[in-house]
Amino acid sequence: MSDAAASAGAATLLDVRNLSVRFRTRDGIVHAVSDLSFALRRGETLGVVGESGSGKSVSSLAVMGLLNRAYAEIDGEILFEGQDLLKLSPDELRRVRGRDISMIFQDPFACLHPMYRVGWQLAEAVRAHEDVSRQAAWDRAVELLSAVGIPNAKARARDYPHQFSGGMRQRAMIAMALVHNPDVLIADEPTTALDVTVQAQILELIDRVKKEFDIGVILITHDLGVVAETATHVMVMYAGRAMEYGPAQEIFNAAQNPYTWGLLESMPTVEKRLDVLVPIEGSPPSLLRPPPGCPFHPRCKYRFAPCDVKRPPLEPIPGGHPDACHLPPERKREIWNTRVGAELGVTA
Repeated sequence: MSDAAASAGAATLLDVRNLSVRFRTRDGIVHAVSDLSFALRRGETLGVVGESGSGKSVSSLAVMGLLNRAYAEIDGEILFEGQDLLKLSPDELRRVRGRDISMIFQDPFACLHPMYRVGWQLAEAVRAHEDVSRQAAWDRAVELLSAVGIPNAKARARDYPHQFSGGMRQRAMIAMALVHNPDVLIADEPTTALDVTVQAQILELIDRVKKEFDIGVILITHDLGVVAETATHVMVMYAGRAMEYGPAQEIFNAAQNPYTWGLLESMPTVEKRLDVLVPIEGSPPSLLRPPPGCPFHPRCKYRFAPCDVKRPPLEPIPGGHPDACHLPPERKREIWNTRVGAELGVTA
């Protein structure tokens, strides 16, 4: 049975409904995330892709409860096993964060304290949710470092972060996220600045952890190749909104949204020459003043009359998956089969 088929019958761990995040600034209100909905089940990896500033990390920080509510206005529901995290008190949320939902942050060097030994930082994470002795916490830290592939873990646990390589620091962050065997693991750009060999090892480690502990993983990345290899489902984000959402196989074999087409056309492959890469013209819009209608319409070469005035809802098309676009389903399939998909060697 495939991962996608297995996850389809699994229990829903995380159900995000109509999530919106706004930040008040001197220049106005930044609409960082707008009306975002998605679900995550056990054994599933949700790949979240999109350009910088599309709201990928902000939505995950909202799930973790790491946004300052004094400056961030958050609406919607974030249901973890049926409990709305947005309605929990700070103390109640602190008991969930790190124990039931953990996050691997983008820059491990910035997240690990430079003045504390790596092992003691993991031991502190153990004691944050468990009443154990310092020695027991230390032993657990060494065990975790060994489990994520740190050689000679007992000795290396006494090293400081600067004595670890980039890949080892990322492994230490994964170990910290796994301290309490969480049900949901959020990985925010976990392979940034790593070479391809270490990148493959980190992704393999995350996938092994998912299968071993039967958890749900949210993988945030710019790399569509990574998503194609690891994700069971994909959510494509742009300007704080979900533009397309569905099983990974459908997204890569029969994408429906012009923004997704643009991302796929700009992705290099072994077969594709660099001179045939097609970049997306223009830049993402300012979230202080999002454009009316479809947020992608100023850059979309398939736009037509309703696109600049009416915002398309994210809804499934007949025989397909949800996407937010005014193009008729027949026209989407025609463009995919004759242009985008044909160039990629995949037709629906």
